[in-house]
Amino acid sequence: MTDLTAIKNRFGIIGNSDALNRALEIAIRVAPTDLSVLVTGESGVGKEFFPQVIHACSARKHNKYIAVNCGAIPEGTIDSELFGHEKGAFTGAVEARKGYFEEANGGTIFLDEVAELPLSTQVRLLRILQTGEFMRVGSAKVQKTDVRVVAATNMDLQRAIEEGRFREDLYYRLNTVPIQVPALRERREDIFLLFRKFAADVATQYRMPAISLTPEARQMLENYYWRGNIRQLKNVAEQISAIEESRLITPEILAKYLPESQTSTSVLSTRGDQTPQDQMNTERELLYKVLFDMRADINDLKRMLADLSQRAAEPVKDPAGLLPAKTHSSLPVSDYPEAAEVEEQTPREVTKADVLREQIIRALKRNNGRRRETAADLFMSERTLYRKIKELGIDERSVND
Repeated sequence: MTDLTAIKNRFGIIGNSDALNRALEIAIRVAPTDLSVLVTGESGVGKEFFPQVIHACSARKHNKYIAVNCGAIPEGTIDSELFGHEKGAFTGAVEARKGYFEEANGGTIFLDEVAELPLSTQVRLLRILQTGEFMRVGSAKVQKTDVRVVAATNMDLQRAIEEGRFREDLYYRLNTVPIQVPALRERREDIFLLFRKFAADVATQYRMPAISLTPEARQMLENYYWRGNIRQLKNVAEQISAIEESRLITPEILAKYLPESQTSTSVLSTRGDQTPQDQMNTERELLYKVLFDMRADINDLKRMLADLSQRAAEPVKDPAGLLPAKTHSSLPVSDYPEAAEVEEQTPREVTKADVLREQIIRALKRNNGRRRETAADLFMSERTLYRKIKELGIDERSVND
């Protein structure tokens, strides 16, 4: 237990929940070995701390530790970044360059968002895990490297395997030791501790009094769903600290910084002592979010149709006497063939792809077409957003018009 406390203090890990302690204990136990580790968990739960803990507690701690965000590297250059390239291997390769696996020889490499790797790169990675061998891009020379691989993802890899986006043999190589990092809603006893730490950090940095919560606000904070996990909690603490004049935060003040859709979800999930779904993926979250928007749109559409019906029923005004007399008679909307035809049409079934497409278009419009901000808004990587835009046939030019 002392070792666990020391690790938390060293890496600034806050929390005492059983789920968090179990994950850290597994990381400490597996650290002395060279087994591959796969860290899974939702976006924003702090998966990046676990490979650091593993490296620091291993015999490789005096060698290099390299963290690579696989989702942030373009598909065309990721092989060169990971495995290096020879001079002239491609346009712009003016000199030979070592890749991350070569640089990290004897140390540890952390592959964040490993599910974003292209299939061709997955084959190269599998070879390193099996034999320790690799080849630079543009070279036929086989090289050796001794690297401990720790990978992380917030995606369901089993589903990715079924869809042909991730190799099953690579999954079993990476998943030798699995570590599941709990979502923030699964460690509610830690929420207030984290919030208080973030608020104190802001107060110290900007030399202002730290904010505090009323008992009711604290309960509201702990019962919230926290779809963005620790990252979202930190963002809320920083916003309130910077914006609110009052240093005592009430539920009314706190509610302004918590999206209502997540508040509704948290209320439902806490009734009857039911636990929320543990593995809610990005697509399902988007579906929940868009349903609220669609309901508002439907209400607006009903009001608009009622207004049009009322206008169509009114007689046509012709003060100058330019229209034939028969045009002064009015017909109800139901007498128009166009209206009758619309009513007879069977509405097309709305698919999950339609809902996702609509949500992404809305987010693109909110962020003026900027992909990075849009991806952050939807809690997904830029590469995932780019793939969804292509899969759903979204025309970004029309979105920006």
